[in-house]
Amino acid sequence: MSTMESRRVTGWIGAGLLALPVAGLLTAWSTIGAQPDQTTDPEAWARFVTSKAYMLGHVLGSTGGTILAIFATFALGVHLATSRAGGLAVPAMVITVAGHTLLLVPAAISTFVTPAVGQAYLDGTPEVMRITFPDEMTVAFLLGLLFALVGNVLLGVAVWCSQTLPRGAGALWILATVVFYLLGVVLGQATTGSSLPTQTIGAVMAAVAGGWIAWSVLRRRPHGTAASSVQSTA
Repeated sequence: MSTMESRRVTGWIGAGLLALPVAGLLTAWSTIGAQPDQTTDPEAWARFVTSKAYMLGHVLGSTGGTILAIFATFALGVHLATSRAGGLAVPAMVITVAGHTLLLVPAAISTFVTPAVGQAYLDGTPEVMRITFPDEMTVAFLLGLLFALVGNVLLGVAVWCSQTLPRGAGALWILATVVFYLLGVVLGQATTGSSLPTQTIGAVMAAVAGGWIAWSVLRRRPHGTAASSVQSTA
């Protein structure tokens, strides 16, 4: 690989790592404000999901955050591939990206189908609330949730073991993953059926961990050097 190509690859990795905190912040924004219970208060739910804020939060926050997270995960996996944790980081990257991709399926439905259902209810068609989605969507959601949880935990372990990134950032990434997915998404679906404040907290923690990772790499990278020359952190 020529010097110019090496610099180009290094630049894309750096951009991807910078996407880590941005993805976390966008995700945190999208989880602020739990939607009303559609069973006990369908009108409040319908007005909530048909609002401009709901659409904007889902398009830019949830979907945009997930797309950036996929880009950032690739960058983190590539950066870690030549470290001591390379054997773990690469499969962790694949599992995580698979999880995020599967979660884009229910995210798209929530973004574009749910507002249509809410508007139909407000227009005088209450029967629309009885719409059910196929079991395949539930399977895709659960698989995506499992892959994202396992993959991100493994990525955190890879950061911890890499000796090229701060161990504290890896530990915080693992904790953020548990808080967001287990104490946020899973617990929220099992109790209120909506997002819990723990999702926002977990996403902010992931943003901090991602920013820490990006900063630790970029501050040690001399201008014009390849990613492989990044010095190890203590």
